[in-house]
Amino acid sequence: MKDFPAHFEELNVWMDKLGLAMPAVMQGFGALHQATIAKGALDSKTKELIALGIAITVRCDGCISFHVHDALKGGASKEEIAETVSVAILMGGGPSVIYGIEAMQALSQFQEKGL
Repeated sequence: MKDFPAHFEELNVWMDKLGLAMPAVMQGFGALHQATIAKGALDSKTKELIALGIAITVRCDGCISFHVHDALKGGASKEEIAETVSVAILMGGGPSVIYGIEAMQALSQFQEKGL
């Protein structure tokens, strides 16, 4: 089983390093992220849950780490994350079951860490 909180921290370190190598690209990506996740017609929590569902269907471990973390930080409940996993499974089939399991593992690990 992956250690999702450790994976989240490691990715943050490497994104900082990537930002040093490609500052304009990473600043642009950061601005896109902030603008997209900002409250609008949808609140930030809902947007993070959508991003999590997409992360599961496109099979992105790092994205799962980030969006479970950020969904919890945004106030998502275990039940909301589980329902997001169920929608991802609907849209992504069997492979999304496997990545949905990873999302639930990440949820459990982040909750154990107090997030």
